Amino acid sequence: MTDDSKRFHLQLPPTDRILSPRTGWTRAHWEAVADQLLDAVVPYASPGLARYDLPGRPSWSGVRSDGLEGFARTFLLAAFRIAGAKGEAPPGLIERYADGLASGTDPSAPDSWPVLTDCSQQMVEAASIAIGLHETRAWLWDRLDSSVRERVVEWLGGFVGKRTWDNNWMLFQTVSEEFLKSVGGPYRQEEIDRGLARIEEWYVGDGWYTDGGTRNFDYYCGWALHLYPLMWTRMSGASGEVYRDRLHTFLTTYQHFFGSDGAPIHQGRSLTYRFAALAPVWMGALADASPLSAGQTRKLTSSVVRHFAERGVPDARGLLSLGWYDTFLPATQSYSGPASPYWASKGFLGLLLPPEHPVWTEREQPLPLDEGDVVAAVPATGLLLHGTRHDGLVRLVNHGSDHGAPPDDPHYARFAYSTRTGPDHGTAADNHITVSPASPRGAIHALTCEGRTASSYYETTGGDRVTTTSIVRGPWEIRVHAITAPNGSTVREGGYAVADASPPAVVTGAGWALARRADGLTSALIGLYGWQRATVVRDVEANAFGPHSATPRLEADSPGTHVTLVVLSGDAVHPTALRDAIGVEVSEDVVEITFPDGDTVSVARS
Repeated sequence: MTDDSKRFHLQLPPTDRILSPRTGWTRAHWEAVADQLLDAVVPYASPGLARYDLPGRPSWSGVRSDGLEGFARTFLLAAFRIAGAKGEAPPGLIERYADGLASGTDPSAPDSWPVLTDCSQQMVEAASIAIGLHETRAWLWDRLDSSVRERVVEWLGGFVGKRTWDNNWMLFQTVSEEFLKSVGGPYRQEEIDRGLARIEEWYVGDGWYTDGGTRNFDYYCGWALHLYPLMWTRMSGASGEVYRDRLHTFLTTYQHFFGSDGAPIHQGRSLTYRFAALAPVWMGALADASPLSAGQTRKLTSSVVRHFAERGVPDARGLLSLGWYDTFLPATQSYSGPASPYWASKGFLGLLLPPEHPVWTEREQPLPLDEGDVVAAVPATGLLLHGTRHDGLVRLVNHGSDHGAPPDDPHYARFAYSTRTGPDHGTAADNHITVSPASPRGAIHALTCEGRTASSYYETTGGDRVTTTSIVRGPWEIRVHAITAPNGSTVREGGYAVADASPPAVVTGAGWALARRADGLTSALIGLYGWQRATVVRDVEANAFGPHSATPRLEADSPGTHVTLVVLSGDAVHPTALRDAIGVEVSEDVVEITFPDGDTVSVARS
């Protein structure tokens, strides 16, 4: 049995409900969390303080690289803390990382860092070190011994002439070589420019970039493709007007990726970075490029970090584990090592804003979801958001992001995601439609995305075609599927998977099924046309939100047209009443949906 007295517990200042009526958090809370995250990794430091060898599954890059990752990513957090305090950081913090820089760049030291090679993980970490050195120049870089500065320049200079992956990694070279340029080190201007030029080809509109040219839309757009160009402007002095304009546009819809309780939508890769998702929100304030007021910025950012803090993050050791709330390896990637979660340091970018900045001094203000339901379409990406004020939930309908169509990746292949559910990694096939014997959702071909409607199609490996239109209203999503497949093919569709510490309650009826968590969160799937059977699929240890999960499912014995009502709500859900209240008329060419208030939407059968 664990001795609870030895468990880590965040120690936070008293809440301030005058300045921050919604979260109670102030800058002092942010500083306290940052300081405790930095203190908790000290026991895992190498003798020379150049590596932090944290416990957990190693990455594919090996333990030496993982230790560098521990240094670089925590250094980024330390840099924001040091610079934001104008050097008045907690005792020993500057010296600790100065010692680590000296040892890590000394080839004779036992904890020296691996050199930069083509497409090596060291490139990622070099960018964090470069940014950290730039932001702390007056308090760290300028005070290093000249011999240490020379070694740091030599190590970072390994970037020059090297090849990066053709994605956000190109920006790591841009910022690293820009820092080298600023301190008289080696650099190639064409390599600095190359990354900035490359992302122009990836800009798709509505403030969004794809990462690497495929239909890859996720948090990397914010914590990499918006962040690094604007960090580059801080190094270079360039105006960056185009990057600020795009970030402003991006944040108009990105602000809706978070529930009113601060929970981020659980979609995409590298989710173990958690509150790194706040990086573009803080950058909006830092670069004067945000549609949010200062009070809204603090409300949103504080809500997110507080959300995780209230759910066991950091863990009982004081560490950020590989997972979401708790350790959950299926939500990680092969490149994820024990220190990878510390890219969450980007979520503390706001500490660079001085204590007298309005984001810290103005009273918190509500966001749109705090005052009413929201619907936000991002046409360039095929993503459609709908959030409901009464339960604070946001749902993301996905008709555009497929990450280059890997085989049925749960974090990209689903029709919908939310702030309170995660995709199952078992056999439930939540928020997916299959045509027997199996039909993973491959490349998503976006068709429309505007207002309350989005649509797309995909083709199965067997040549079948599934075209789906989603119509959102409040907590509801109606999906109209047109399935071209051989007669006799079995069709199955799943709703949201709800997960909890104990098995969710499940109920089925004629043409509907639902699963309910102990806190009342309910996932329901209601057949409005074309479905014949309903069931609920259970799984264990397959979901980041809890060990027990349950997914409503509908089945039919033939393809053709199928209409489904998908519900995820904190309210009670009454499937029979909903089915009776929503009208569906199917003609040769059109499916007509009539809502309880009389509003009608027509969808072509194609």
